[in-house]
Amino acid sequence: MKCFLLTLVSVCFCLPAFAQEPASQPLDLGSKRELFVDNYLIDTLDNLSLKLHEPVFRDVSFKFDLPWEGLYCGYVTMIHDNGKYRAYYRGGPTKGGDGDTSEALCVAFSDDGIHWTKPKLGLAERDGSKENNIVMTGIPHLMHNFAPMIDDRPGVPVEERYKALSGTLHSGGLFAFSSPDGLVWKKMSEQPVLGKLDQYAYAYDSQNVPLWSPSEQCYVACFRVVISPFKRYIGRAASQDFLHWENIETMEVIHDGQPAPFEQFYTNQTGVYFRAPHIYVATPARFMEGRQVLTEEQAKEANVNPGYFKDCSDAIILTSRGGNRYDRTFMEPFVRPGIGIQNWVSRTNYPARNFVPTGENEMSLYVNANYATPDSELRRYSLRLDGFASLHAPYAGGTFVSKPLTFSGKRLSLNFSTSAAGGLKVQLEQIDGTPYPGFALDDCKEVIGNEIARDVLWTNGTDVSSLAGQTLRIRIVMKDADLYSLKFEEE
Repeated sequence: MKCFLLTLVSVCFCLPAFAQEPASQPLDLGSKRELFVDNYLIDTLDNLSLKLHEPVFRDVSFKFDLPWEGLYCGYVTMIHDNGKYRAYYRGGPTKGGDGDTSEALCVAFSDDGIHWTKPKLGLAERDGSKENNIVMTGIPHLMHNFAPMIDDRPGVPVEERYKALSGTLHSGGLFAFSSPDGLVWKKMSEQPVLGKLDQYAYAYDSQNVPLWSPSEQCYVACFRVVISPFKRYIGRAASQDFLHWENIETMEVIHDGQPAPFEQFYTNQTGVYFRAPHIYVATPARFMEGRQVLTEEQAKEANVNPGYFKDCSDAIILTSRGGNRYDRTFMEPFVRPGIGIQNWVSRTNYPARNFVPTGENEMSLYVNANYATPDSELRRYSLRLDGFASLHAPYAGGTFVSKPLTFSGKRLSLNFSTSAAGGLKVQLEQIDGTPYPGFALDDCKEVIGNEIARDVLWTNGTDVSSLAGQTLRIRIVMKDADLYSLKFEEE
């Protein structure tokens, strides 16, 4: 075990030792889309840098204003299913303990991810009526942190197309649920599928999220663990059938090849990125325990529950390519708290799980805001597709050289933006830097503009299939430009 010192606090947190990278082999890109969210592709950068992009606030999706919703709504999961959108969340009108019987699983619907309605489902009774958007209620602890997913595993039975994990240690651990439609749910087992974990001081008292990993070919659960002393972190387990979980590990968080400075993560919100399913994107709520911003007077002005203004939070971004490692390429926040005192109350600014497409060139992230106040709401932020981060070139320009790689495909497509004065040129070269005939920088037509997908054009055209399967490098010369992703297209 290795201990890392938390800045300004003389406490040693014990986390697994960082495993060294294996000996390098050529990267097998195939025809996968690769994003510049980490150093995976990068061998050398000359006057370029990785740049984090901040989501733009767009609108309030909806208020948590129904009698069975209220101040303590949270743990939101966004699901995009066949062109339709759902937001699942905990209804929490009162602040009892975790597992209070007033908690309910609620849902909102949308046709575009922007305009939302709360359906009258007729499934669960509240205050003498079933005219509400409650999916389930009245099950202690299992309505506290219900986390659903769409199961994309090939061959999954229709009746199990939706799955979920939910529970706390007070309920015995995490229970597995399944549903054909995401509305009528049943337990897959009467016993918890993940129970008490002796290696942790505590576990599960947050949103515990499952996913199907097409790259690892297994189910993955990312869940709350508490390491000693009482500090919130992220654990992981894997399963072939959603019922039997193994390989329980603490996630490593790596920055610049070393363990990142320790910070508490209240939620983890790990999901498969829909345009590059071999990359997981996580947007944890970074919990700054005891970092109080509001005075007593400001807390009264915000009408916040008196117990919910002595901490603050924001959202960060982590990525993973499988296993028990997150890359924290950027230590800076992904979403900062907004202007106004209500953005600085405890347990606000918690991202919903999953990015979803909300336009031809756009995706959206949703954030739980104004927690523990009468103005509790869900907000929408947007980014361009693949726009978490970019390879950034200043006006003076610079050069990127990739690690050795192989690919399959016929065309190299870029997601990029430049200024009117900026541009990019691409060279495909041998390992020693010698350009392949016809694919040198001088053969490349300068890429100028702002597009989600444009094929690189050389003197002889866009077809790169003659180099498919060969080990090569990509060299890109850039000026006043951002490159968000690249992909070798099969067709």
